[in-house]
Amino acid sequence: MTRLRPGVIATLLSSLVALFLLMPLIAVVPVSFTSRRYLSLPNGDWSWRHYQLLFENPEWGHSLMTSVQVGVLASVLSVALATAFCVGIWLLRPPFAMLMTGFVLLPMVAPPVVSSLTLFFFLTQLSQWNSLIAYDTLGGVVLAHMVMVVPYAVVVLMVSLSQVDRRMDLAAQSMGANLFTRIFGVILPNIRFGMLGALFLCFLLSWDEIGVTLFVTSVETITLPRRMWMGLRDNVDPAIASISVLLILVVTLVILARAAHLWRKVRGPS
Repeated sequence: MTRLRPGVIATLLSSLVALFLLMPLIAVVPVSFTSRRYLSLPNGDWSWRHYQLLFENPEWGHSLMTSVQVGVLASVLSVALATAFCVGIWLLRPPFAMLMTGFVLLPMVAPPVVSSLTLFFFLTQLSQWNSLIAYDTLGGVVLAHMVMVVPYAVVVLMVSLSQVDRRMDLAAQSMGANLFTRIFGVILPNIRFGMLGALFLCFLLSWDEIGVTLFVTSVETITLPRRMWMGLRDNVDPAIASISVLLILVVTLVILARAAHLWRKVRGPS
């Protein structure tokens, strides 16, 4: 089979477009090496001081671990809830399925400020009853992030379930399989890649969430995006450029590793 390869002009144009889109990211790199105490380009005096600050200041490490904890908990719980909802809709097909799905997807279309204010008042009220899931706690941030990312997990899982042949479930049911066996032995194995994709998507959305986090946290629970926002708002800390470069480096390595894996897969065994 003949493979279509882009020409020289198409390759050049696509490279220029990619470079244009990457310029804001590339511009952060020299800023992270400035020796000054504010964001600026280095004027011949390159320094690693802001990278050293990231490892010497425990607040950055604490915020990083908080973001990881929130992201993992929010993504796992969100996918579990979304899977239960989608599988229930797929199996039972209730008459108000579209209305129920629209209600679940409401946080996706509602203005972020409305969701943030609602979660702020809700968590503030919960603070009067418990200290685990409340305002400015890890549990409260996880709950707020779950509200925001569950709709995206539902969309991914709905698409995955739409590809599942119902005849497999009917065959299992006709052979005497109970509900537990049908769900965990037939349905979930067929949507496992959708669940993994939803898990990854929810983690990224939770990791990058800042709008809701600003409303439901104060001084006790500070995620990495909030720490960066505080650095920009209070003193324009150049360490923000350093942590940005490190995050860009991690993402670039992941993309390169994935590209190398696909390239080896296409080439096949040598």
